[in-house]
Amino acid sequence: MTLISFVVPAYRVQGYLRECLDSICGQPGADIEVIGVDDCSPDSSGEILAEYARRDSRVRVVSLPANSGLGAARNAGLAEARGEYVWFVDGDDWLAEGCLRPVAERLAAVRPDVLIVDHVRVDWRGAAGRSAMSEVLTDSPGTRVFALRERPEVIRLLHTAWNKVVRRDILTDLGIGFADGWYEDVSFTYPLLMSAERISVLDRVCVNYRQRLSGAITGTPSARHFEIFEHWQRVHDHLEGLGAAGEPLRPYLFERMIWHYLIVLGNGRRVPAALRRAFFERIVADYRRRLPPGGYPVASRADQLKHRLVAAGQWHTFAALRVAGRAGRGLPRTREIARRGRTLLLREYYRAQLRLPIEPDLAIFSAYWYRGYACNPAAIHAKLRELAPGVRGLWVVRRDLAGGLPGDVDHVVAGTPAYYRALARARWLVNNVNFPDWVVKRAGSVHVQTHHGSPVKVMGLDQQRYPAGAPGMNFDRMLRRVQRWDYSISSNTFSSQMWERAYPGHYAHLEVGYPRNDRLVNATAADVAAARRRVGAAPGDRVVLYLPTHREYHRGYRPPFDPRRLLAAIGPRARLLIRGHYLEEADLLAAAPRTPGLRDVGAHPDVVELYLAADVLVTDYSSAMFDYALLDRPIVVYAPDWEIYRLARGVYFDLLAEPPGAVAITFDDLVALFARDEIDSPAAAAARQEFRRRFCHLDDGRAAERVVRQVFLTEPA
Repeated sequence: MTLISFVVPAYRVQGYLRECLDSICGQPGADIEVIGVDDCSPDSSGEILAEYARRDSRVRVVSLPANSGLGAARNAGLAEARGEYVWFVDGDDWLAEGCLRPVAERLAAVRPDVLIVDHVRVDWRGAAGRSAMSEVLTDSPGTRVFALRERPEVIRLLHTAWNKVVRRDILTDLGIGFADGWYEDVSFTYPLLMSAERISVLDRVCVNYRQRLSGAITGTPSARHFEIFEHWQRVHDHLEGLGAAGEPLRPYLFERMIWHYLIVLGNGRRVPAALRRAFFERIVADYRRRLPPGGYPVASRADQLKHRLVAAGQWHTFAALRVAGRAGRGLPRTREIARRGRTLLLREYYRAQLRLPIEPDLAIFSAYWYRGYACNPAAIHAKLRELAPGVRGLWVVRRDLAGGLPGDVDHVVAGTPAYYRALARARWLVNNVNFPDWVVKRAGSVHVQTHHGSPVKVMGLDQQRYPAGAPGMNFDRMLRRVQRWDYSISSNTFSSQMWERAYPGHYAHLEVGYPRNDRLVNATAADVAAARRRVGAAPGDRVVLYLPTHREYHRGYRPPFDPRRLLAAIGPRARLLIRGHYLEEADLLAAAPRTPGLRDVGAHPDVVELYLAADVLVTDYSSAMFDYALLDRPIVVYAPDWEIYRLARGVYFDLLAEPPGAVAITFDDLVALFARDEIDSPAAAAARQEFRRRFCHLDDGRAAERVVRQVFLTEPA
């Protein structure tokens, strides 16, 4: 029999599910199975589960015909489980590395009915906080087993299902499962603990409990939070069924019930304002109905005050104290914002413009921090002029780069009054990075985040785990910028999954392909010939484009690279184009100036032309590989610092295991690939086709049109 069956429900967790499954399946020496339950998720969670099932025989998928909720999804997974123990892990959480071995050792040593493991709460900033296990069980020997009546303080441990490894027989024999509705863990956990005769605790962090910025019920205002009362009713029904044996547990369960009610009411993002008094009155009713005759323990002085107000039914005092506390916490930040606002005259002008109506036909475009007319915003702007000529497209550009704009493109210079006015009055704001922190998301305005590449390296919040790659990054500000987005454009499903995790927010995914790549897909032979002429390539020349990416953790990094040796290996008609990253200062041609066939194209205004001109792309971790793959030409990954980059900067997938073509780790390897003419070997071509299948299937030459029709013309997808 398999030792542990993991049940992983999946609903709207596409940005996190891979990390969850990897953390389970990657545990060494694990005798496990994984039952992934697709709760009719509208995102790609079901596809991710199916992908893992195809490549790992330990993973099975249960697909529910309709969305049924977390409790029903867990029950469906439990029905399919065959392990001796069951571990319910939510699809947006993940296991700690190496935790499964000590869990298995404890299960073998004491054969518990329930093993409770420790966890950390990881918030959307990446900050982790320990649970209360150590303070609850400080004097409990690690290998001891006990019943709840012997240690009722265990009731204070978090009531979730995912911090418990449960003997499957106890669930099936006693008919314990998950009821419908929110807070279903309550009516599962406490009856389970009351029924178990052999409980053990493992003082080791095993679960990373993700506190999501959006998408969790803890951040969803709804009347459904009243369902908590039904689940606590089930707990007390079970307690009554125990008779006298359950009486010692009553004070502890009562305290935990009131504590839980107050947590829900105290979180301003849960119970809507109009329903808070009714929720409070339900708490009062349960308090008076279930108060233990001998009283109950209350841990802190602050909690004691809240409990006294509940006992007295003092809603107005309770509400007033809550409002006063929140106002006190927000005052310093409000003063700071006001102080900064008073010092900036143009911001005052901007705020004055915000009081004027939105201009219904004005759209603002920007790319790469106002560097010029480029990337996805430029492609959308061009298509907008074709399909919606009544919309006025206005481009934002730096003063020193304004001369590089096409002559027929209207623009404003960043930092001028016209710039502030446009940002305040525009109906649409389109950018491939972010507008400044002080830009306000007005009601009626539409913000479109186009991004500027598919993610190999980790982005957004995920960079918190790799601080060397995110020097000086303010994640709080970044997330406030994300909250302005209405749409996030994705070039493929994988990108949508990673954006959702890296940039949590309430935006809608436009999974339509990349507008900037329409030119690549629609390019003709004449376009290719013209691009080659502009880079100085004659018919019959073999053009290789070398395009390395930026190393945030190593400014001025220069990879091992000898242009003369590579040119010789490419052949007699070689043309080597080198384009450094726009944020990088390293001179990649310093070792070979004025070499025939070698050209620095760092200042070339149009990277798409370079793609069209090149017969081969050589890159490391640049998102250029996703764009260039559309041309179905050879790609070589040259990654001499892969291990350092992977550990310091972080990556979303193993580029060496899933490359878009041939791979070279050393410069000698790179030279040999060209010298032996292996850059497009059968293995490399097969890898490129799989890469194209995974990442390029949406790019059909009409991505910009789809964006314009959905965002500007509000046509259905």
